[in-house]
Amino acid sequence: MSSFFDLQFLDFTSGLESEAEFIPLISAEEEESINKQNFPEELPILPLRNNVLFPGVIIPITVGRDKSIRLIQDANKGNKIIGVVSQKNQDEESPEFVDLNEIGTVAQIIRLLKMPDGSSTVIIQGKRRFEIVQPLQTEPYMAAKVRLLDEMKIDRSDQEMDVMYKTIKDLALQIIRDSPNIPSEAAFAIGNIDSPTFLVNFISSNMNADVGKKQEMLEELDVKKRVMMVLEHLTMEVQMLEMRNEIQSKVKRDMDRQQREYFLHQQMRTIQDELGDNPHTQDIRELEERARVKRWDERVEKLFYKELDKLGRMNPQGAEYTVQLNYLDLMLDLPWGVYTKDNLDLKRARKILERDHYGLEKVKERILEYLAVLKLKGNMKSPILCFYGPPGVGKTSLGKSIAEALGRKYVRMSLGGLHDESEIRGHRKTYIGAMPGRIVQNIKKSESSNPVFILDEIDKLGRSNHGDPSSALLEVLDPEQNKEFYDNYIETEFDLSRVMFIATANNLSSIQGPLRDRMEVIEVNGYTIEEKIEIAKRHLLPKQIEEHGITSKDISLDKRVLEKIIEDYTSESGVRGLNKVVAKIVRNRARQIAMEESFNAKITVDDLFDILGAGREKTKYETNDVAGVVTGLAWTSVGGDILFIESSITQGKGRLTLTGNLGDVMKESAVIALEYLKAHSDLLGLDQKVFDEHNIHVHVPEGATPKDGPSAGVTMLTSIASIFTKRKVKKGIAMTGEITLRGEVLPVGGIKEKILAAKRARIKEIVLSEKNKKDVDEIKKDYLKGLTFHYVKTMKEVLEIALTKTKAK
Repeated sequence: MSSFFDLQFLDFTSGLESEAEFIPLISAEEEESINKQNFPEELPILPLRNNVLFPGVIIPITVGRDKSIRLIQDANKGNKIIGVVSQKNQDEESPEFVDLNEIGTVAQIIRLLKMPDGSSTVIIQGKRRFEIVQPLQTEPYMAAKVRLLDEMKIDRSDQEMDVMYKTIKDLALQIIRDSPNIPSEAAFAIGNIDSPTFLVNFISSNMNADVGKKQEMLEELDVKKRVMMVLEHLTMEVQMLEMRNEIQSKVKRDMDRQQREYFLHQQMRTIQDELGDNPHTQDIRELEERARVKRWDERVEKLFYKELDKLGRMNPQGAEYTVQLNYLDLMLDLPWGVYTKDNLDLKRARKILERDHYGLEKVKERILEYLAVLKLKGNMKSPILCFYGPPGVGKTSLGKSIAEALGRKYVRMSLGGLHDESEIRGHRKTYIGAMPGRIVQNIKKSESSNPVFILDEIDKLGRSNHGDPSSALLEVLDPEQNKEFYDNYIETEFDLSRVMFIATANNLSSIQGPLRDRMEVIEVNGYTIEEKIEIAKRHLLPKQIEEHGITSKDISLDKRVLEKIIEDYTSESGVRGLNKVVAKIVRNRARQIAMEESFNAKITVDDLFDILGAGREKTKYETNDVAGVVTGLAWTSVGGDILFIESSITQGKGRLTLTGNLGDVMKESAVIALEYLKAHSDLLGLDQKVFDEHNIHVHVPEGATPKDGPSAGVTMLTSIASIFTKRKVKKGIAMTGEITLRGEVLPVGGIKEKILAAKRARIKEIVLSEKNKKDVDEIKKDYLKGLTFHYVKTMKEVLEIALTKTKAK
């Protein structure tokens, strides 16, 4: 702790002659004489950087600035009277008048000394307070017109003032006595002061206070208020000194480096205890203050305060203290009972959904239905939806649009590859590095208890010896249970009933049955070429133009070019690949602009080869010139596609060979088709012996691609029938359907994707099971333009429709 008094003048007296012209302390009579003394109205102004001069007080000043040296030299040759004003900013090297305080002190130069180190020190004595009225000059040094301020006269008979002066003197002497760093001469000096005003000025000048505080005391003309300011400062210094001595007495011992650090910590702790700022106590107080505004129920509140009491009994240095503190922080960060207000404007919601996504009518209608019920009823449990469809059709981005339409917060949690149950339910906090489950973490991040929560790729959940996360999701996605979802880390229930969970999946078959039953599955099908063109024009191209720093005037893609891109450069149900191709075209245009090449804003079909290279040839319908080749429709993970089933026969013993990387179900379909034809050979006008005299080979091209499923049954039947009868297959026809030994045609899935694939391949007629008619009826009529559907019940009908009377060459 620094000294309370800065009695530097005592050091200078030893360097002066015995007949010095000044006395450090002045009497009341001398003070009265100074107050009556006349001083010039215009004074040279000396800026004082780190001190404030008070009337009657003598201080030494080291002069270093060129202007200040010139001022002191000129004044010392003249009347030795100058004006001293402290700076507002101590770091200012070349102060102007605006950098100075308005109130200063008239000073008389007592002595100018040349110090051993070559610098100059001037000893000055304060005389009267003054106020700067008008600046007169700044060169070669500052000068100003001033107005002297009268010192308020003190009533010696005022007992209150007398007591205050005595108290000031007593406190000052106590500080000097208790402080080992202050010389005893200070007590002698203060004891010999008989002027109350000078006593206040002397202590104000020498106390350990910053320049701003001293300047406030100088500017205070009311003596009584000035005395109170000094008293407050002295009282605080006494208390600090007592505390310092108390701390030192507690830890006094011989100390090495470690003991010294311990001593400093003890000092800090004692000070914090005195101020009420102990970190441990402060942590608990902050937690209590945050808890007051929480909207939790009695059960959660009771748990929180129980855990808070436990924290208060813990050692802050212990490892479990941090674990407990983090737990309580999480409890306070969770949005207990905090809900965002739903925007129930259905027209606005529809506008947002239409703006962000083209098509997807079923999904949009389901969201609007939910909003309508909310608007009418005011409250309902959030639906748990599952958007199911091929990649790139907008399932995940749809969640963002739904959140915006509802006016809710949006969080997304990717479940792909998740194989630990504790990722859903959390770890018990007794484990090292324990964390809450990702459901609770995302709820905390959303800061509300009713966000739109996307569970992305729910069909790609894994399982391991750490548990089955899909089973843990059963509680999350059950409207009857998720009101009391239990996370192992928070050790209590959290209400998820108003969270709108939206799961996305590419393949429903990999989702376990009980989990699938808890969700409302909405199929998000692929897009037609026309829809993709619209999506590219409305969304993909503007987005890529913005991201690549060009304008819409720099590039144009018409409908014909987009159709060519979609057909020759992409193979998907969604638009993710299309987006990449459009980005490549836009990047090419950005390069042309950056390199200042000439270009035509409109991209033509001929330009695509130069930009994208040769496109991939699509699988297209082939002619019906060859018997035994039939077009089938297949569903793949990226949407629908067409495939060709080829059959050939050779002389042999009726052996059936299947090739093309086929799965067991598909092989069984071929066996069923052959056995049916054997049993009903009369339908084709064949002798049954012909089947026993020929070997049959059925092949499905693109052998590197695995294929399976029952939907190729009718196609294999038609192919085998065609090769044995040598009859052509009807031109422009494709088919899909499962077959049975009884001759029935059963329905299959993926109808919309298969129909889109048929349209892309220029198919004109499609054969389906009669039970698939309801699936076709649900598809928009625009998708069905140019297609003729044949709905059949039996395999006999398939052959009647598909086989012509014309023989193949």
